[in-house]
Amino acid sequence: MNNPKNASNQEEEFKSFIRLSLKEEGCAAAIFDLQDVPADGSRRRFRRILPHGSGRTFIAVMNEPLDALAARENLAYLMIGRHLQKKGLPLPEIHASNLEKGWFMIEDFGSLNLQDAAASTVNRISLYESVVEVLFRLQIEGAVGFNPSWTCQTEKYDKTVMGRYEADYFKDAFLCTYLGMKKEWPELESPLNHLAEKASLARARFFLHRDFQSRNIMVRGEKIGIVDWQGGRLGPPGYDFASLLIDPYTGLTREEKTLIYKKYLELFSERFPEEVDSFCASYPYLALQRNLQILGAFSFLSRVRKRKHFETYIAPALVTLHDLLMDLRDEKLSALTELVTALHDEIAEARTS
Repeated sequence: MNNPKNASNQEEEFKSFIRLSLKEEGCAAAIFDLQDVPADGSRRRFRRILPHGSGRTFIAVMNEPLDALAARENLAYLMIGRHLQKKGLPLPEIHASNLEKGWFMIEDFGSLNLQDAAASTVNRISLYESVVEVLFRLQIEGAVGFNPSWTCQTEKYDKTVMGRYEADYFKDAFLCTYLGMKKEWPELESPLNHLAEKASLARARFFLHRDFQSRNIMVRGEKIGIVDWQGGRLGPPGYDFASLLIDPYTGLTREEKTLIYKKYLELFSERFPEEVDSFCASYPYLALQRNLQILGAFSFLSRVRKRKHFETYIAPALVTLHDLLMDLRDEKLSALTELVTALHDEIAEARTS
């Protein structure tokens, strides 16, 4: 049970941290308001800081290091954030930090993310072209001087991530926990191993955000900003791009995806003409890997964390997984394709009945 006195002391310590941080930023007023900001799927807490009379706002990020993973996440957030900011990439500046408490005060990038901006704009392609340009810079410039020791999970995107955090996540959280199907799937072992083999052929030498989706991309006028970079590591370029393109939050049409894909490929071809074939060959498999992760994450968040709003996006994510498999038509993925097709058809039948 939480001790109210301890909680009160913690809040006062936090406010002292904010007060001192504001003073260092030239905001002399000791009075400020705090507004809760939705945390989406994260365990972290976010609060908007509104200093009286300053005309500026900031965001407080709170991730109490209750275990080793949270402590590593906080260190990764700080070190990777500083690294990317030094490159001039569009991340919010980290104004102050306290790793012992898991507190950060960062620049406020506003409340409009790509999901909301895409829903309210007529020219979504132009908006996405701007995002793609930022992503390409992030992938290239972020890799220069990147220290893998900063990472909180694995040093690069590899078969360990594909298996444990994506394929197994899909089986355990989606098939077993969410759908109530069996726990063991020996018939999927061969296709999922093949999928990882094909996805791992792409060179993991670019900076990888690992969750480059619309809710982590902020839109401020004509400027694009990136948040939630703590999962960063080295990886192939196709993964983050797939995360953007198959994002269930925005529901891009097939035609829109094709146009955005062409834009990215133009940038990639101009800079790395010798790697275009490799990118095109690996991209569908990386997109499939990301789609497995999406279904696992939404299932876990909706059933285990009880954040029911994520359930809305499970059916669209399954449809995308089905479409990706049907477009690829890789015979070595046939067992996975048959399973996903059956689940897809059940959804389609349920919608028409």
